[in-house]
Amino acid sequence: MSIIGVDGGQTDPLPMRRLFDKQVTLRMGQANVRRWVDDILPLLGDDDPLGVDSFATDHLPLEDAPDAYTMFRDKRDGAVKVVFQPAT
Repeated sequence: MSIIGVDGGQTDPLPMRRLFDKQVTLRMGQANVRRWVDDILPLLGDDDPLGVDSFATDHLPLEDAPDAYTMFRDKRDGAVKVVFQPAT
């Protein structure tokens, strides 16, 4: 399991004892958001030079996640980036 992002502080969202019992390997790294924000923000402006607004190839409900991971892994239907929409 890879976890990449920003530290959540004192939250403990993972069942560490169960992960340990299942011998799950964890790799973690912090996204250096503060280091790159000044360089990246201008590239996310209205003209969208990086094409981030259209980069996601699929928008699916969260309950479709298992099938979406298979679709992404197999690059089926040109899947490159899947965005999950949580139920409201």
